[in-house]
Amino acid sequence: MTTPSYRLIGLATVLVILVTTVIARGSFNGFTVDKDALIPAEEIHSGGPPRDGIPSIDDPRFEASASASNVKPEDRILGLAYKGIARAYPIDVMNWHEIVNDRYGDEPVVVTYCPLCGSGMAFSANVSGMETDFGVSGLLYNSDVLLYDRQTESLWSQMMSQAISGPMKGTRLTMLPLIHTTWSEWRSEHPDTQVLSRNTGDRRDYDRDPYAGYEDSTGVWFPVSKKDPRYHPKEPVLGLELEGRYKAYPFAELSRTKGKVMDRFADHDFVVRYNPDSRSARIIGRDGMELPAVQSYWFAWYAFHPETEVYTAPD
Repeated sequence: MTTPSYRLIGLATVLVILVTTVIARGSFNGFTVDKDALIPAEEIHSGGPPRDGIPSIDDPRFEASASASNVKPEDRILGLAYKGIARAYPIDVMNWHEIVNDRYGDEPVVVTYCPLCGSGMAFSANVSGMETDFGVSGLLYNSDVLLYDRQTESLWSQMMSQAISGPMKGTRLTMLPLIHTTWSEWRSEHPDTQVLSRNTGDRRDYDRDPYAGYEDSTGVWFPVSKKDPRYHPKEPVLGLELEGRYKAYPFAELSRTKGKVMDRFADHDFVVRYNPDSRSARIIGRDGMELPAVQSYWFAWYAFHPETEVYTAPD
């Protein structure tokens, strides 16, 4: 039996979403939200599933690139190259689990994906000297997944990269340079990559997209605090935070360039590289190292960072 995602699969309605949100407001899926939490408690909504109703992958298994028969060249993946290890996390799997608790050498790493915001982010799970692992709370803020750590049961906002309530409140996660791209592009760059196996220990129909049609629609299923009509709500953007400032690079703008943008922001020089074939983008610093950035939908980036600067391509 499969667990439903953030909607009643195939039959989502506004009424169902509103009812489940109102019912859950008092309980927060068993989590206590501090009165002085970093976000307003009334803006936390239930996504539908209970705590761990969307099961994290806690014992990930990987296949070699050559034997990964379930991944097609055009499939979307999250790719992380870190500490000499390259791994791909297919969106087909991440849609159903959202969190992978992994290790790169001796360092715990958590790879996260929110299908509602199109946001894939990876973090070091060594937090304040403590090894942590994370689960899916079943709660949302600005339509984005709230994680929780199993050591202190603090709630964490993925897009804020920060604990918003609980003993770890205010603590920030260290973001790693994850890229959202195609399996073909990732494999060509990292021929020795490993790929997350569908052998997850949970029975899920990984060939079925529980969010089919969502990416192309203008609708956002859950409330967000701020909106901006400059772009389609689901327009992919690459979002960058530097020195407490934020800048978005919409793909609609990057597609009007030759794929290489020299930019300066927050006193940093870097290059934004955009690949129209794989619909992927990354930011390379002056030292040649990739800067951590997040690809998400425009509505999500703006909801969290309404003060964001926005790159526009020259005419």
